Amino acid sequence: MSAPAIAGEKPDLDHLRQWIGRSQEATDIVTAQLVKALRATLFQDIGNPKTGDAAPFTTHWCLAQPVFPMSELSQDGHPTRGGFLPPVPLPRRMWAGGELEFIEPLRVGDVSTRTSRISDVSLKSGSTGTLCFVAVHHGITSPRGVAIRERHDIVYREATTGPQVAPKAPPAPPPAQHRETHVSDPVLLFRYSALTFNGHRIHYDRDYVTKVEGYPGLVFHGPLQCAFMVEFAAKLHGGKAPKKLVYRGVQPLFEGSEFSINASDNGTGGMDVWVANAEGQPTMKGVATW
Repeated sequence: MSAPAIAGEKPDLDHLRQWIGRSQEATDIVTAQLVKALRATLFQDIGNPKTGDAAPFTTHWCLAQPVFPMSELSQDGHPTRGGFLPPVPLPRRMWAGGELEFIEPLRVGDVSTRTSRISDVSLKSGSTGTLCFVAVHHGITSPRGVAIRERHDIVYREATTGPQVAPKAPPAPPPAQHRETHVSDPVLLFRYSALTFNGHRIHYDRDYVTKVEGYPGLVFHGPLQCAFMVEFAAKLHGGKAPKKLVYRGVQPLFEGSEFSINASDNGTGGMDVWVANAEGQPTMKGVATW
């Protein structure tokens, strides 16, 4: 393995693309305690889950998360660059979007294995400078076979000085046919960070996120927004998860205000689903199909 890249370097795309095709595998168990904790975090009935009961549809994001010693963490709480993911020298890392294909629910007691493969690395230019996108494909299995197929898009970007400049807000979508609201409480963000063993400081360290990264407050997790979208879409279809959800982050969602989960039939047999901030502006958008 070559030496890790240094933050501030210009990304060497040819070097980073050498990571394409690399894979890793991890295994974990779906426990009743995990299902209870995730249900509570998603504002669901906690119940008393038993072996064989279905887990929330995005439980796989809580399973077999990488574990690194404190000495191998960067300033932002993420592991230092390199290893399975390419050593992108851009210091800011975010969950950009992806695609989920639901085949079979994970259930309490399942031994689940995630097989991950780097499928693409690309560079683009944005309003904050250079952006590096890394696409990772995951296959999640249970004792019954393939449960979930996923493409996860990660974006790395340059550091900025001073307050973050908010992107131009997209126009608000038409009024939703279906809508529910919750409050983006710091405890909610803490709980999800704990469930996913996510050390990224932007979700729980207000001094760091405001003084170092320049955001106005704690940042709501991308996968948590997506989890709410999946569960809401399923609730509107008799508890059945979509066969596929394609989604992308539009702008950050912050702590301390109301947010909404929205859905509308799109006329093609599917649903447009989105999370919106207190002003009604979408922060994550997706299309669910059955």
